[in-house]
Amino acid sequence: MKPSLKTSDSFSEMSVPETGCLSIIVLGASGDLAKKKTFPALYNLYRKGFLQSNEVHIFGYARSKMSDDELRVRIREYVIKKDTSSEQSEHVSKFLQLIKYVSGNYDSDEGFKILDKEISAHELSRNTQEGSSRRLFYLALPPSVYPPVCRMIRFNCMNKSDLGGWTRVVIEKPFGKDLDTAEDLSAQLGELFKEKQIYRIDHYLGKELVQNLLVLRFANRLFLPLWNRDNIANVQIVFREKIGTEGRGGYFDEFGIIRDIIQNHLLQVFCLVAMEKPISLKPDHIRDEKMKVLQSVMPISNEEIVLGQYEGYTADPTVSDHSNTPTFATMILRIHNERWEGVPFIMKAGKALNSSKAEIRVQFKDVPGDIFKCKKQGRNEFVIRLQPKEAMYMKLTVKKPGLDMSTIQSELDLSYGQRYQDAVIPEAYERLILDTIRGDQQHFVRRDELKAAWEIFTPLLHRIDEGKVKPVPYKRDSRGPAEADELLDKAGYVQTHGYIWIPPTL
Repeated sequence: MKPSLKTSDSFSEMSVPETGCLSIIVLGASGDLAKKKTFPALYNLYRKGFLQSNEVHIFGYARSKMSDDELRVRIREYVIKKDTSSEQSEHVSKFLQLIKYVSGNYDSDEGFKILDKEISAHELSRNTQEGSSRRLFYLALPPSVYPPVCRMIRFNCMNKSDLGGWTRVVIEKPFGKDLDTAEDLSAQLGELFKEKQIYRIDHYLGKELVQNLLVLRFANRLFLPLWNRDNIANVQIVFREKIGTEGRGGYFDEFGIIRDIIQNHLLQVFCLVAMEKPISLKPDHIRDEKMKVLQSVMPISNEEIVLGQYEGYTADPTVSDHSNTPTFATMILRIHNERWEGVPFIMKAGKALNSSKAEIRVQFKDVPGDIFKCKKQGRNEFVIRLQPKEAMYMKLTVKKPGLDMSTIQSELDLSYGQRYQDAVIPEAYERLILDTIRGDQQHFVRRDELKAAWEIFTPLLHRIDEGKVKPVPYKRDSRGPAEADELLDKAGYVQTHGYIWIPPTL
């Protein structure tokens, strides 16, 4: 039996009534994002049965002149694996035949009228009643062209009437560079589409362990009494990357690590860690609680931020010799509410470091009355490893095996690769595209969330842009600036010496 878009499954509990045929339009089809992320995600949904060849058609749209087959050849290398069997290869070929290419400008009525004609022809071939079809536009494009492209969609490619069908638009970050530009973009899109039609995608919200956060927090009695300022000393939300800005220095220099990672990806994780329990799993109930957290964040102090720039960053010819753009940032967010007053949330992201990982690290307070004299070994920590090697583990102090009453740090470990050996964790993009088809906005950023996020970071970003806060240099393949570790010490984080988590082997 094929997976139905009407029934719940491992991806989502959302259900929507099926109406007419589904058209998925990838704008920017010749670009890297479309080839590396969007089309492979669509193929995986097709391979798993969530997109059926008798009801879906995929259109690529871009300025480049090419034929349908030329686009299919470009996509094929990104969806086919080296060890693909002949049966799987045939499956890929069938998927590629669902793709049609249309060439046109992004600000041209002519191109979008041709696109609409092709979509309508597909809908007619499926005997779909006008207005009952479903049209999903995925903008794999730079944000600068969102307004003209959305205007072209609005006036040339919408459903002609409302008979149960829909038109939805997916847009990628960055959603502006600061509060003013984000609000300007939101206002322009808001004039063209209703909020329920706009899906602001943040792929971190599609990651398996991020989606597990609400379940962990609100489905386990264990955490309910512990998850507060009485028990938690500090929380770290970390993104580390070994590579620098190779190949995208010019783009990165315009935005920097805070706009690229912290203001969106890490802040969304922060909301899920800190929010109160929603009254239900309805998208707006969850996003309402996230909003309350964002509105409770105190202004970021210059004394609680360390910026860094790795040595050699400005050697990139696309980067200014005098660039003030940070490639590393550690900062402390403080929440002014009853649950979290006094608990530092340490946000840390950097490039060209000595490791690559993303994780949440919840450190608990010391045990009062330390009769075992084990305080120096470290505190209890609950760690959620988002990538790579997804895992959750709790660092505990236990008795060291032997005759002596000595202690050692160990862990309770749930490593997904070992526990769920037969499970295939879906890519974030395929999960989020499926949510979009189903009309589930739970894992997408609402307009007021976006505004609140920029209100937190815009004052700091303007101080950086004006040169009032400068990054300190750090060596490649290091932990980052030494000042960042000093800030962690001041925030009360206690590092565990002599303990290293080793992912279990099968």
